[in-house]
Amino acid sequence: MSRFASLGSGSQGNGLVFEAGNSRVLLDCGFAVRDTAMRLGRLGLAPEDLAGIIVTHEHSDHVSGVFPLARRHGIPVWITFGTLESIKASDPEVAEGVTVGLVSGGVAFAIGDVQVQPYTVPHDAREPVQYVFSDGARRLGVLTDTGSSTPHIEATLSGCDALVLETNHDRELLKKSEYPSWLKARVAGQFGHLDNDASAQLLGALDRSRLRHLVAAHLSHKNNTPALARDALVQVMGCEPEWITLATQDEGFGWRDL
Repeated sequence: MSRFASLGSGSQGNGLVFEAGNSRVLLDCGFAVRDTAMRLGRLGLAPEDLAGIIVTHEHSDHVSGVFPLARRHGIPVWITFGTLESIKASDPEVAEGVTVGLVSGGVAFAIGDVQVQPYTVPHDAREPVQYVFSDGARRLGVLTDTGSSTPHIEATLSGCDALVLETNHDRELLKKSEYPSWLKARVAGQFGHLDNDASAQLLGALDRSRLRHLVAAHLSHKNNTPALARDALVQVMGCEPEWITLATQDEGFGWRDL
């Protein structure tokens, strides 16, 4: 039996909990320690309940709280070498006092009862990865930061029982936004973030025969709306809009059983 929930999703902070058997892991932590503890508390958890923190990449909305939380509560961290080196470039002592395990894209590992499969993605970071989590029978695929899909991504996420999928922006809203031109180019670029239509196209390429949960995640507050994100995915799934969960910045979403 396994389940998952979100602490929050968006440019102001990200965190997702996956639980299998007696083990719980936190994917990313872009919140301050006290805020993270409060958000975990909404799920009936405390930091001490975590068997590990797993990191996707070094952007602050995913990693700012990782090492402070790990150091205070003695939680091991799993991270790619490139991501760790990127963080150390601005804070050489960031990992002092923390047990660190190095992640390689494509090399699976386990944290207690949680099976973890990292996979590489195109994103503007040093060595970014995303993850598939499993209890050995059911799989949760997470894809929150990538500028484009690849055959590798589609093969990895096909056949998942649940999927947390980035629907970051609407292309027209981004074009009309007050963002400077360089930032618009970054967000919409090959190594930026998926827009709603690109997310829908990726979803359409997957084997969805086992899919029980679909979550739209990492929505931009300025360049997207929940309705636009949902509508794009509904066109692929042929489902009622309410069937698709939205991961919000403030609330994330509650437990979903796999």
